[in-house]
Parts: sequence; C-alpha cells; structure tokens
Amino acid sequence: MTDVTTEVKVTAASDIEVDHEALDRSIHEFAGPNGDYYVKAFHKIHDATSAVPNTFNLWAAVLGPLWSASRAIWGMFWTFLILEIIAWVQIGRGAWGNPGADMVERAERQQARADELLARAADATEKADIDRFTKLAANIQKAADASFGKAAAAQSEALSIMITGLLMLLVFKLAQGFYADRVYEKQYSKWRTDPDSTESGQSRRNMVLGAVLVAAIGPLIVYKFTVNASLAMLDAFPEKEVSALILGEGGGTLFSNLASWMEAQIDAAALAGGDVFDGIVAGVRSVLDALTIALIGSPWPVVMLVICVTAWRAAGPRVAIFTASSLAYIALLGYWDVAMETVALVGAAVLLCVVFGIPLGIWFGKSRRACRAAEPVLDLMQTLPAFVYLIPIIAFFGTGNPPGILATIIFGMPPVIRLTALGMRGVPDSIKEAAVAFGASKWQLLKDVEIPLALPSIMTGVNQTILMCLSMVVIISLIGGGGLGKEILEALQYAAKGPGLLGGFAILFLAMVMDRIVQGAFRREDERI
Repeated sequence: MTDVTTEVKVTAASDIEVDHEALDRSIHEFAGPNGDYYVKAFHKIHDATSAVPNTFNLWAAVLGPLWSASRAIWGMFWTFLILEIIAWVQIGRGAWGNPGADMVERAERQQARADELLARAADATEKADIDRFTKLAANIQKAADASFGKAAAAQSEALSIMITGLLMLLVFKLAQGFYADRVYEKQYSKWRTDPDSTESGQSRRNMVLGAVLVAAIGPLIVYKFTVNASLAMLDAFPEKEVSALILGEGGGTLFSNLASWMEAQIDAAALAGGDVFDGIVAGVRSVLDALTIALIGSPWPVVMLVICVTAWRAAGPRVAIFTASSLAYIALLGYWDVAMETVALVGAAVLLCVVFGIPLGIWFGKSRRACRAAEPVLDLMQTLPAFVYLIPIIAFFGTGNPPGILATIIFGMPPVIRLTALGMRGVPDSIKEAAVAFGASKWQLLKDVEIPLALPSIMTGVNQTILMCLSMVVIISLIGGGGLGKEILEALQYAAKGPGLLGGFAILFLAMVMDRIVQGAFRREDERI
C-alpha cells in the first residue's frame, strides 16, 4: 500500500513538473528576448496572494513608453506617454519657461494705460479733468503693481514647479516598473487563448513606431506649453500658404475653389434630374395628404376616440388613459391641428421608412456582402448632423413638408434597417434547416419562419424609427415644415419661453403616446406567444 501511494505521489509530482516545463516554454515563446526574466516574473505574479505588485521591470521603468511599444502594449504606451509629457511640461516650465509671462504682459498693458492717463492729466487745463485722470491713473497703477507682484511670485515658483515635474516623472517611471509585468502577464493570458489576434515577443517595428510617436508628439507639446512665444505655425494651420502652394498666387483658397465646384455640381444635378425629384416629391406629398385628410379633415372627436381605442386595444387601459390625457392637453392649449399635422408628418416618414427599410433589412440580413456595402452608408445617414441633410434636400427638392419628410427619412431609416437585419441573422440555423427539410420553399421560409422569429427585433427598429422621426420635427421646420416644430421655431426666434415650453411638452406627449402604443402592442403580442 505504501509503495502504491509513493508511486502515485511521484507520478503527480512528475506531471506537475511537466506542466511547469510546458508553461515555461510557452512563456519563452511568448516573451522572446529576456524570456528567463518573464518566466520568473509571471510565476511570482501567479503565486502572489494580494494585488500589490511583487515584481519590478527595470527596462520598463527606464524606457517608459518605448518598452510598452516594443511589447505591443499600446494602451499602456498612450497612457504613460501622456503622463510623462505632462511631467516634462512641468519640468520645462520650471527650467526654461516663464511662469509669470502672462501676468507680465498684463502688467505692462496696465502700466502703459496708467502712463497714458498721467500724460493726459499733465496736458489737461481744468482741475476736474486733472483730478479725474490722476485718480484713474492711480487705480490702474495699483492694478499694474499687483500684476507685477503676481508675476514675480509666479517666477519665484519656477524651481518648485520643476521639482514637482521631476517628482511626477519619477512616480510615473516607478509605476511603469511595478505594473509592467502584471500588464504583460495579462497580455500573455490573452495570447494563450487567442494567439492569432494577440502580438507576442519584442518587435523592432513597434519599437521604431513608438520612438517616432514619442519624438513627434512629446517635443512639440513640451515646446508649445513651455515657450512664451511659440511658432505661429503650431498655433494655426497655414491654410492660406498651403492653398497658395497648391493653386498658385491669386488662385484663391482650397475652400473657396472646392465650395464653388460642389455648388456647380449640385446645381447641374438638380437641373438634370428635376423631373425625377419632382416625382419623388409628388409621391411623398400624396402619402402626406392622405394622412392629413384622415387626421385633420375628420372631426376631432372621431380622431381622438379612434386613437384612444387603439391605445386601449394595443397597450391596455392605463396607456389609454394617458393617451386621452395627453390629447386633452394638446386640444385645450390650441395645438390640435398642428399636433395632428405633426402626427401626419411623422406617420408619412415612418410609413416610408418601414416600407423601404424592412425589405432592405431582410436583404442585408441574408447577404453579408450587401450588408458590408451598406454599412458605411447607414453610418453616414445616422451620424451626419441633421442640419447637413437640409442643404442637399433644399437643392434637389425645395422647401416645405415633403422635403422635410425626405430629410426625416434619411435620419430615421437606419434603425429599422439595422435591427431588421440583426433579427434575420439571429434566427437559428437549425430551425431554418428543419423548415427546409419539411419542404418549405424560400418564400414560405421567409414568411412563416424567419420574419416571425425576427419580429421582436423588427418591432424594436420600428419603435426607434418612430422616435427618431419625431425628434426631427423641429429641425425640418427650418426648411418650411409645419406642425409643432414650427411653433417651437417661432418661440425660439422671439425668445418666447412660455410658448416654447408648452409646445415642447406637446411634442413630448406625442412621443410618449406613440412609444407606449407600439411597445404595448408588441408586449401583448409576446404574451400571446
């Protein structure tokens, strides 16, 4: 029995030794140069029982960001590059800078003003003028003396500023030395799980790149913040000089030439495609007119009743009560017609977004190539400031409600496209394979399997599109759009705080009503499922 136990212990010890050898080889492979040091350091980190650093990397402390760059630890590189630059700025301010330069300039301006007032007092003939100029000169002289005193005090602190910078640099160096091995050990752990996407070893290319970044960033920042009068080229980009170099003298600026060219191209495109743009406007206007007749042309009690019943059936009695209260607020304050016009604008935009957005989302969800091609366009539509949309919209489609709807569509369509594509990609392959195995055609697979399973994501996209379209009602009023946005714009123009807030609350209640109805309808659909 004893021999068996001894044999088991020996076997276990040999297995542990083999594991340690494999780990050491792995660390050597990861670290490359100076691998023995990192083997010991990583073992110390593994065996440590507290979070206190128990290793110190001398080369990381001495080389600083250059060591981080050579080991491809770019987060640590940028962090300590910024911190060390701050320390060097403090050292430069104390060593060769002039901390009180601003106060000296201010004091000199005040002194010149005081001397000017004294000269005017000397030239004055009436006693009242002499007393007034003398008093003003005395007051400004006191301010100048105070500024000179502050400048002298700031200049006397130069040594302490330099010492502070040296202490900061020392602290940052020590921090890099103590934490470098821990950060590198975490990178080693990532490398073991995913060696293809994690850099290992010591790279000369990264070292050179880090040195170039340090040399390009550090000296310029230190120079800019420590020298009293830096080069004008560092303060402002020499746009005129570069334009003259490219276009020649008298050729204008790049901005003026490029702006003129773009304006000419837009005018030519608007003239060439006038019939197409007019047709698009006519189509949008037909949708808007239909909704406007239904909401404004119908008697207001009918419209209010239909909306409240819809809220009740879709989201329950609480949402119906809230909807009725919101509509009562809108009607009592005289916003009924403009609010219904806003609903028509948003409804037309949302309808067009859904009609075009959901099919595009289905296509992008099924085709990775189409999705990758459309991704930059969707990013542009969603991130470009909304005011920028208005420029080409006015150029191609004119002003008024239909062009405003087109601008709203550009801003509101990406969510429904993205979330529809996301829902389509989220349908499990096993379910689709089972449907195909039972003989489902492509149309049946889409209609009966994929769309129902992707419906939660699609409805979330529709909800987001509604809210984003509603957020555009104020902006489209800038190009002649009506509704509550026009009321808010007029309140802004005349700084009418009360009307502006009341109109803003009306928009808020409309948004909340639409959101609650859509979410409630979707929630009830989930409960049925």
